[in-house]
Amino acid sequence: MKKILALLAAAALAVSMTACGGKDDGAGSDVLKVGMECAYAPFNYTQTDDSNNAAEIDGGGWAGGYDVQVAQKIADALGKKLLIEKMEWDGLIPALTSGKIDLIIAGMSPTDERRASIDFSDVYYVSDLVMVVRKDGPYAQATSLEEFEGAKITAQLNTFHYTVVDQIAGVDKQTAMEDFPTMIVALQSGKIDGYVSERPGAMSAQLSNPDLTYVVFDEGKGFDYSVEEGSIAVGIKKGSELTAEINKALSGISEEERQSMMENAIANQPAAE
Repeated sequence: MKKILALLAAAALAVSMTACGGKDDGAGSDVLKVGMECAYAPFNYTQTDDSNNAAEIDGGGWAGGYDVQVAQKIADALGKKLLIEKMEWDGLIPALTSGKIDLIIAGMSPTDERRASIDFSDVYYVSDLVMVVRKDGPYAQATSLEEFEGAKITAQLNTFHYTVVDQIAGVDKQTAMEDFPTMIVALQSGKIDGYVSERPGAMSAQLSNPDLTYVVFDEGKGFDYSVEEGSIAVGIKKGSELTAEINKALSGISEEERQSMMENAIANQPAAE
């Protein structure tokens, strides 16, 4: 009887751990659930069909972009069907730790703060920071941060992009915004003078919005940030057994292929988000 009770208790504990997130990292499932905003072109965006190797969004629709291509390669390596979970940026880490999603592949930097709650894969992209501005505005020809003194500048909420705005002397720092489409609208309407972005995101914004451009700073005259902050990696649940397999899949993507994937993501993004 004691043995039976012990087995029942162990079974109940296992069910409880799964329900609470526990070690349930999707390793035993045939579906790989990947969380992303689907609003951060060219890394991830929504589209109307399954062209250009788009992935299905849970609940309907299709997702494309660089992150989706990376997610598909990981899913293939794991022998799983890829399913995209579209959600707000702030909800990604809670969704991962609770077990709602298996991975975060959303242009996320592996900062120390985030490492406190989740693990990260090896880096799968490295970029530099630029400033997106109006093409006909007073900052279109800027080459240094000091030229943005007095400018109304912002960045996405809960990203390191927003913290580096403080490096601009005399800046009129604006409230952080939820996502990039919102910042684009604010910039076009004149509510802000510019927003901080990684270069691929700026290229994407310019392609979809010909009235915008972006500033690439001269060497030593731009933002100061670590290589880690400028890098992008896959967010993984703490202690996940998938980590080694994910890193193996990423190592199989050559630098030439990564560049080709990014060019493809930029070229095939929707005309308007």
